[in-house]
Amino acid sequence: MSWSGWVAGWLVGVSFGQSPTTLEAVRLHKPEATQLARQELEACAARKCPEAGRLALLAGTLALSDGQASEARDLLAATPAPALLEPYRAFYLGQARFYSGDAEGAAREFARVVEGGAAPADLTARARARLGESLLKAGKAKQALVVLDSAMKATPSPELLFQRAQARGATGNVAGQQADLLALALRSPLHPYADDAVKWLTEERRPAVKLGFAERTRRAEGFVDGGAPQRALAELDALGDEKLAKDAAAKVALLRARALFALGREPDALKVLEVAQKGPPGVAADAALLLARRALRSDDNAKARALMAALDQKYASQSAGEEGAFFSGWLDLQAGRFADAVKAFTAHGERYAHSRRRDEGLWFRALAQLRQGEYAQARASLESLVATFPKSSLAPQARYWTVRSRELGGAGATEVGPEYERLIGVAPASFYALLASERLKELGRAAPATFPNPPLALDLPRPPELELAVELTRAGLFRDAADEVEAHARRLRSADQALPFAHALLRLGEFGHAHAVAARYLWGRAFGAREPDALAAFYPRAFSNAVEEAAAAHKVDPFLVWAIMRRESAFKPEVMSLADARGLMQIIPKTATAIAEKLAEPAPAPADLFSPERNIRYGAWYLARLMDRFAHPVLAAAAYNAGPGAAAKWARERGDLPLDLFVESIPFRETRGYVKQVVADLYLYHAFYDAKGAQPRLSLVVPPPAADGVSF
Repeated sequence: MSWSGWVAGWLVGVSFGQSPTTLEAVRLHKPEATQLARQELEACAARKCPEAGRLALLAGTLALSDGQASEARDLLAATPAPALLEPYRAFYLGQARFYSGDAEGAAREFARVVEGGAAPADLTARARARLGESLLKAGKAKQALVVLDSAMKATPSPELLFQRAQARGATGNVAGQQADLLALALRSPLHPYADDAVKWLTEERRPAVKLGFAERTRRAEGFVDGGAPQRALAELDALGDEKLAKDAAAKVALLRARALFALGREPDALKVLEVAQKGPPGVAADAALLLARRALRSDDNAKARALMAALDQKYASQSAGEEGAFFSGWLDLQAGRFADAVKAFTAHGERYAHSRRRDEGLWFRALAQLRQGEYAQARASLESLVATFPKSSLAPQARYWTVRSRELGGAGATEVGPEYERLIGVAPASFYALLASERLKELGRAAPATFPNPPLALDLPRPPELELAVELTRAGLFRDAADEVEAHARRLRSADQALPFAHALLRLGEFGHAHAVAARYLWGRAFGAREPDALAAFYPRAFSNAVEEAAAAHKVDPFLVWAIMRRESAFKPEVMSLADARGLMQIIPKTATAIAEKLAEPAPAPADLFSPERNIRYGAWYLARLMDRFAHPVLAAAAYNAGPGAAAKWARERGDLPLDLFVESIPFRETRGYVKQVVADLYLYHAFYDAKGAQPRLSLVVPPPAADGVSF
């Protein structure tokens, strides 16, 4: 299904203002969007159609986003918008007037939004902030200060802090101006206004404000954490030749080492780190931990193990010591030193009784015992985990392995069968319920259904509170529509309120928002009471036409596509990760280019990956190739998350393990969790929606991957 088809589903029973083609271009930020909107507005004006206000609103906002402020002003001023959208027209007209140099006119428009009483709370807050800025630019500092104070209390931001500083300075409150600018410089060093703040404090203020050790190190830490290591070094250099006490010098050295490591200057980093390691215990421990973590990411298990053990021995009173003890056991486990891992995790639990990793330590101790065939000892560790941490996220796997260890120790079907059945009832949506079902089938016992009834979609009237979101979508103001839906979702307070709201969102095609509402309010109903109407928002067949068409074209299980989509984006088409993965299937532009080449298509623009149809098509092709190479959903999911190279390496090194132990032995925590959720969801989708009514079996044998196949 194309995005045009999807948006048609969004607007069930509603006539269009803009055409689906224009709406698709707007949603995907295509360069032709502005031209299309203007053409439709001109055609509407020629025939005096009733949609002129909505069309003018879109054309004006697009002109504004293109930097054409005067054109946007003229378009927005010429035609009133429909009543529900009039506050948005006033807001964007205020923006257009402001950027075309009419600050007083902008203030009037923003005041209309703030004082009119018809705008939603989020738009009112945005308008109040812009009203303060406009009044300030218009030379009305006293009025601006009142508005900016109010805006700061409601939604504090670096921009408002900077503007309030200017208003305070213009009204003679220089001390207040200094306080605001210093706060900005320290709290948000990466913000563009922070540079202006520092310049005023250190160059324009008379007398100048001296940024000393505390201020410079705080800013440097912000730069390192924010991925700007070169700026962190510059900040530390700004301390000059100031003579620092030993403790302060050690802290500076640690920050400098972090920045140098980030820049790839390892020899320089190691040299300055020697100073940090001679500092006070807290700094010295962090310096040693920095080295140990870097070794942990390398392939040098022995070096990393030695550094982690040294942390445990030398810094037991610091958090670094606890981390060293934990990862000593982890490294033993990864290297196959299972007896040593048991000792290390036992010591970790004894030495760090209040560690937040106690449950993990018990689990990995049990895993090491399982790998050694010490089933009774493993069972004792697992039972301790469940008894001590009954609400731990590790409890379902501890319960599964408690039963599995009994079976491995010789217990028969009559003893372990009821325990597997009980686990399915306790954690029906988990990977461990799936494994328990397979174990029961191996024992010749019928596995109980994880859920008595499949998801049930309710045909409910659209709630009145969604009318504005629908109007905004009809007008092409998608960002505002999403904000409006989210604002109403935040106001929900109970499952009874959330259920009809989630189903209305499903009917509108807003699968991502429906899933988010369900995750917030309907978890107990879905997975505790197992109510089918609550399950519907957790497992929708989102964008069904697009998924089914792509799956058929590329010969891949459509339920695997939905399972990956659920984990990757939670059904939100415009999600973008820090790694620049985009869209429903979270495809990186580089990967998309490689897929397009294989499909003999032109390389897509990065923005094109937000198109549900294209994103799903590329994701389905890629999953099909992964299944061709790996022939098992566990390996395909591992490859989708960590890359085909990593999945192939793990299969070669550990493929002789049973599937359940293989998954537990995946060395990346993120990938372990990813694989478990995706594979559990795959089989739930089959159970819920497979028209053939046949639940496929999960092979508990890890197949060898093909040497050739997709490698990107």
